[in-house]
Amino acid sequence: MNLSMKYVILYVTDFEKSMKFYRDQLGLKVKMQQGTYVEFDTGPTTLSMNTREFVQELIGLDMPQTDAPQSFEVGFTVENVEDTIEKLRSAGVSVLKEPTVKPWGQTVAYVTDPDGHYIEICTAM
Repeated sequence: MNLSMKYVILYVTDFEKSMKFYRDQLGLKVKMQQGTYVEFDTGPTTLSMNTREFVQELIGLDMPQTDAPQSFEVGFTVENVEDTIEKLRSAGVSVLKEPTVKPWGQTVAYVTDPDGHYIEICTAM
């Protein structure tokens, strides 16, 4: 078996608010949108989002409601974490952790989206 990560789908509460966050504040380009499903161009792995209600209707699986979206994080690599964090802060993005150099040499910072998903902004390893 040879698995290859192609996309991740975030389940969001307020589609319009989340769409504007990822498109306008993070600056991600929309690859395609169909109703409350959208795909953003993020390189080889696509970041998608949809509402729990639409997913449940579409695939027929229960979508648990949760107040704890931090069961995972989304990570984006950038050339300069400090500059990126300042641009995001200026765009109104909530910064959770300021840029920090980890013992392995990677610079890492955290922001959050409207649903509370953690977003790591970091240098490549």
